Amino acid sequence: MFGIGAPITFLIIIIAAIISGVKVLKEYERGVVFRLGRMVGARGPGLVYIIPGIEKMVKMDLRTVTMDIPPQDVITRDNVSVKVNAVLYFRVLDPNLAVREVENYLFATSQLAQVTLRSVCGQGELDELLAEREKINTRIQDILDKQTDPWGIKVVLVELKHIDLPQEMQRAMAKQAEAERERRAKVIHAEGEFQASQKLLDAAEVMAKQPMALQLRFLQSLVEIASEKNSTTIFPVPIDLLAPFLNKSNQT
Repeated sequence: MFGIGAPITFLIIIIAAIISGVKVLKEYERGVVFRLGRMVGARGPGLVYIIPGIEKMVKMDLRTVTMDIPPQDVITRDNVSVKVNAVLYFRVLDPNLAVREVENYLFATSQLAQVTLRSVCGQGELDELLAEREKINTRIQDILDKQTDPWGIKVVLVELKHIDLPQEMQRAMAKQAEAERERRAKVIHAEGEFQASQKLLDAAEVMAKQPMALQLRFLQSLVEIASEKNSTTIFPVPIDLLAPFLNKSNQT
């Protein structure tokens, strides 16, 4: 009995070992295979076979990774201390390089992103950080993409999320914004006065050419004042209105 059971057990072990080498990789996964320590390339997706005891496989995810860059203390070029955080989107293009060229591509990319964020933001002034975010995002993305290219990683997008300013700087910027709005209000008021003076000048030129226009404007003003019945109005009588009567009395 023992002599018959041993080959069966051995056969079951062999079959189990063969079956254990069968792997299924999803569409977004690749398996980097090492045979006796040497890389033989990436396999997948779908059904792949790994020789047990001889080959080892490292799974790699090819989907885009969303990584949050922690807030970094940055001193801008105009000596303002701020905290800046961002979000990084990247994906593995070459799984062989991502396994062979760097020990932990996620940790390495995170550290590189933090250093690059501090460096780029420290080269600009505070106004540039607030007003030219697209330019800074593009600059950080270009640097990261160039540095991670030997690792087989493609940086898809970098976006600044939040810029935390000190309370003193926030109050100063609020005063600056208020002063700017007051300046605009004064400029608009001055432009209105200037346009009104031009219109009055045009009206004076018209009345100078047509003396009766002044009399008509005077009568119109009387009509407007007379609409207010709760007030007593005293107005002077222009000499021009009495001129015809004076001339007639002189003739008689």
